[in-house]
Formats: sequence, C-alpha cells, structure tokens
Amino acid sequence: MTNGDDDAEPDGTDGASGEGETLGVEDFEARLDDAEDTLDAAETEADLDAVEETLSAIEDDLADADLPEPDEDEEDPRETLEGRVSDLRDDLADQRGPYVEDVAEEIETVATTIEETRWTDDGGDDVIGAVAAFGETVVEHVDVTDPDSIGVASEALTVASDVVADRDLDPDDDTEAIVSLLDASQQLADDIDAAEAFDDLSVRQKLRYDGFYEVIEGEHRKDFPPELNAVLSWEQRYKETRDPDDVEQILRVLDLMDSEFMEENVLDAFERVGPPEAFDPVHQRAQRRDKQAIRVLGKIGDDRAVETLVDFLDGDPALQRVTLRALGEIGSTEATQAVANCLAEDNDSVRSSAARALGLLGDTRAIDPLADVLADDDADEARASAAWALNQIGTERAKEIAAEYTDDRAYVVQTEAEKAANV
Repeated sequence: MTNGDDDAEPDGTDGASGEGETLGVEDFEARLDDAEDTLDAAETEADLDAVEETLSAIEDDLADADLPEPDEDEEDPRETLEGRVSDLRDDLADQRGPYVEDVAEEIETVATTIEETRWTDDGGDDVIGAVAAFGETVVEHVDVTDPDSIGVASEALTVASDVVADRDLDPDDDTEAIVSLLDASQQLADDIDAAEAFDDLSVRQKLRYDGFYEVIEGEHRKDFPPELNAVLSWEQRYKETRDPDDVEQILRVLDLMDSEFMEENVLDAFERVGPPEAFDPVHQRAQRRDKQAIRVLGKIGDDRAVETLVDFLDGDPALQRVTLRALGEIGSTEATQAVANCLAEDNDSVRSSAARALGLLGDTRAIDPLADVLADDDADEARASAAWALNQIGTERAKEIAAEYTDDRAYVVQTEAEKAANV
C-alpha cells in the first residue's frame, strides 16, 4: 500500500503552486508546456477560457517566485518565462472568435469613415458602389438599404451594424456565418479605403477641384504664381460683390498651402478688405502674437477679438502699437481701461498710440486721462495725439480742453487745438 502523496503530480505541473511550495524554472517551463499543448487542442471558447485562467495563475506565481539571478552574459530566466507567457497570450487571442461584435464594430467604423470624409465625385461613386456590393454579399444575414448617396450609404451601414450586433451568433456554433460577415466587412473597408477622398488630392488638385482657379481662367500673367493671381482676383470680386463665397476661396489657400509667402499675401488682401468671414482663421493666427494678423483683426472690427488683444498690451513696443491701433479700429469700449493704462508707458510712441486708440474708441471716460497727457506729457508726439483724440471724442468738454492749447509750444498740438477752437 502506497502513501497518498505518491499519487500527487510533480511540483508545478498541476496549474497552481501549493502553500509553502518553492517553484523553480523547470516547474514553470513544464506548466507552460502543458498550457501550450492545451491551447493547441482547444476547440471551444470554454477551452480557451481555461487556458487563460492557467496563464493568469502562472503569471501570479511567477511574480512571487524567487528565481535565481542569471550569471553574466546569461539570459534572465524570468524574462524568458515572461516572454513565453506573452507569446501564449498572443496565440490565445489569435484563436479566439471570430465574434459577431467584431463584425458590427468593423461596419460601424466604415460608416463613420464615410460620414466624416469628404469624397471627390469619383470617390463618392466608388463608396456608393462598395456599400451596394456589401449589401449584395451579406443579404443572407442583414438587409442593407441600396444607397444612392453618401448619406444613405452611411446611414444604411449604421443600421446594418446594429442589426448584426443583435444577431445571436455563437463563436463556436456559428463560426462560418461570422467569418462570412467579417470577410465581407473587411472587403468593404478595403474598398472604402481605396476610394478617392478629397485629402488624397495634391494641394493644387484640391484648389482646382473647388474652383479656385476659375477666376483667372484665360489670363496669362507671368509675374505672380497662379495662386496669388487668383487671390488678388477673388479680393477684387469681393470688393465689388461682398460675397462670402469669394472670401471662402481665398481661405482655401490659407488652409491648404504651407507657404509663408502666400500666407503673407492672403493676410495683405484681408487687411485691405477686412472680411468678417475671415475672423476665425485670422484670430487663430493673431493668438500667436502675429502683428499682421492683429492688423487684420482691426480691419475686420469684430468685438470677439478684444479679449485676446488686451492681453498683448504688455508686450514689446512694436506689438503694443499695432495692438492699440487694432483695438481702436474695433471700437469696443470694453478696451477703454486697458488702452488708457498704456498712457503711462515709458515709450513715447506707445503713449501716442494709446491716445489715438482712445480717440477712435470715443469713450468719454477717456477725457480726463487724455487731458492729463496733454497737460503733463514730455513728448509732443503723445500730447498731439491726446489733442487729436479729444477732437475725435468730440463732446463740448473734450473740445474745450483741447482748445486751450492754441498757443502751445508744439505746432502739432496747436493745429489740433485750433481745430477744436474753430468748431
């Protein structure tokens, strides 16, 4: 009669360690060999679940195991074992499924791609054809509405994805059906990927596709690149028509061309015509303290820029001057206090620009600070600007203050004072 312990499996081969048991490298190798054999023989999801539990147990024991340190130039046995576990997990993942949820996700991904992509005419036709072909392939499993437009194609696939997700298909019993649906959805994804999207075109192809060059058809000017010729022509049309579509054409260059030359010329055009439709992209550039974009914001005159611009009044004098001018042109009295604060700047030209901006704002709250500049500032440039600003504000009190300086030491101040006195 043998002791019951004689029937126990060798340490480490039963899928879990015993309490107080010390596991060595050979024990883990044996358990991993068993797990690999079990995985090769697995036929159902339940079999695969069992393998996953075994691998998790091995990982837990490996984390707690006191394995020998490798000698110099020898491979670390712990890393080797962990690598085997990782490889087995990859093999396990490859053997799982297929799942009907994978099919539904693939279809929904394609539907999202179709909806969010801008397609060329040819690409759109290919998309519609691909969805129609997909519907013919999977008609046994799901009814896909025959598409006649991009919108219908996207909606039809979204509905098909929901229907497929609700199908009660078991990965073990319905493998053939799931594989058929998965193959069809992957073919659909490949066909959509092959269809021509707007982003597949070169920059000039995109501009041509959107009719950007139509405005210069028949012209043969050689002194400018065609893109600049077109920008100047769209600018001229906008001056005549004030059609927002003309601005959209110019904005295409700003959006598509990575060219400092073209960006500068587009902003020049916007500075000349101040189109409200250009506010967002120009404001985005102005937030980087771009002086040209700030000047354009002044020409556009949108109050939404004020909050951004007042933050630039603590910059270098050149930035302060262009920002003050833009705030004055915008004309929002929300900027009055921030502009008035610049009357105390050390730089003469900044104080002068601040005074002129207050004149453009026309806020009567600026009368007293402007009077102080006129009376006390050492720079005639700033004092003349203060007198000009008081004239611009134009109230009786503002005029009276400016008119007091008709015999001022500075001719430029006298000139503004005489204007005030003669009104």
